[in-house]
Amino acid sequence: MTELGNAGILLLILLGGSALGMLIRPFLSERHRGRETTELIQLVMTMLVTFAALVLGLLTSSVKASFDTVDNDLRGLSVQLIQLDRSLRQYGSEADPARALLRSYTAAAIASTWTEEPRPPGDYYPKQVSPPPASGSIEAVSLGDILTRVETDIRGFEPEDPMHRRLALTCINQFELLMRARWKLVEEAHGSVSMPFYVVLAFWLVIIFASFGLSAPRNVLSYVTIVLGALSIASVIFVILDLDTPFSGVFMVSSQPLRDALAQLSR
Repeated sequence: MTELGNAGILLLILLGGSALGMLIRPFLSERHRGRETTELIQLVMTMLVTFAALVLGLLTSSVKASFDTVDNDLRGLSVQLIQLDRSLRQYGSEADPARALLRSYTAAAIASTWTEEPRPPGDYYPKQVSPPPASGSIEAVSLGDILTRVETDIRGFEPEDPMHRRLALTCINQFELLMRARWKLVEEAHGSVSMPFYVVLAFWLVIIFASFGLSAPRNVLSYVTIVLGALSIASVIFVILDLDTPFSGVFMVSSQPLRDALAQLSR
């Protein structure tokens, strides 16, 4: 289910909780509407609202930090691509096939991950890349296969002099750094918000909005306020879930670092 769908379901649940509170209120006896009972309910709701606000604030801060980390790591991957291509270029014509594969990998990663953006021009890379279910295209198996072929080409170099031996060793070391950067991004592409935690948070919010329905005056302004409050909470949940998946959704890491790297590889 998409992040927007999850937020929409939560919005309906919160509004349903408020409606349930409004429906139950007329059936409560007078002793359940007394001042002591009302004060107790307000005290418990204040505690729950505080907990929910803290959790939402921490979640927003955490997923934003994770999103920024992925963005920085993507820039690091782009730098590794440029450095490896530079070393391959210095090695000479024997490294041209590896350079072509590296360029193909970069273009395919852009085209398959940022599907809503214009694809890199040319037909030298695979246009259709099928990612594993519920994950970013950057970890697609076919993209990994391209890098495996790059590694095979590099390890197949036959240097004829000390300079080329040093360059071959440098290329191998840089390729290993590139793979570490890629696998770090692969692991970071998965969401970190667990479903049980999300369910518990939603349960707290439903209780809070049900209490709003119990205590809200019966007028249009109260109803509109509850709806706006539920809409605000649902939008926060949408932002949290969307930021938690940095390679999909409305909030995505920028493809510009990889596009800049591709421009360098194409020279």
